[in-house]
Amino acid sequence: MYRHILVATDGSAFSSSAIRQGVALAKALNSRLTAIAVLAPYTPGNTAISALKGFAAAVRKEARRSLAAFNAEARAQAVRATTTSVVGGEPWKAILLAARSRKCDLIVMASHGRSGLAGVLLGSETTKVLTHSTVPVLVCR
Repeated sequence: MYRHILVATDGSAFSSSAIRQGVALAKALNSRLTAIAVLAPYTPGNTAISALKGFAAAVRKEARRSLAAFNAEARAQAVRATTTSVVGGEPWKAILLAARSRKCDLIVMASHGRSGLAGVLLGSETTKVLTHSTVPVLVCR
């Protein structure tokens, strides 16, 4: 059914459900599995933050931390998996680009469950992926 599954993680507790579901689904379907961590902070039009001393090292450390839970779950379920990370930019665009370039046919991601004013002000990366994706998206709560 699904041959290559992309799991999006931001390292938060919300992502743990998406990780578990994505790994279990890949195992059940004998699918290829990739995780992506899109690392913020990003500030469109402002690149000054990336020039700060130690920024690159901190971002690499955060990428490893964000993907550690994914790697542990994949090992625990004996599923071969790959990982990638993207620094900056808009997370929803990076997720869709990764899915397209890696020829994934399913995206698995979490919803932070923000609603009301917080949802409007912060936006929802999950909603943006759902709106713009040409492949199915499994949203885990």
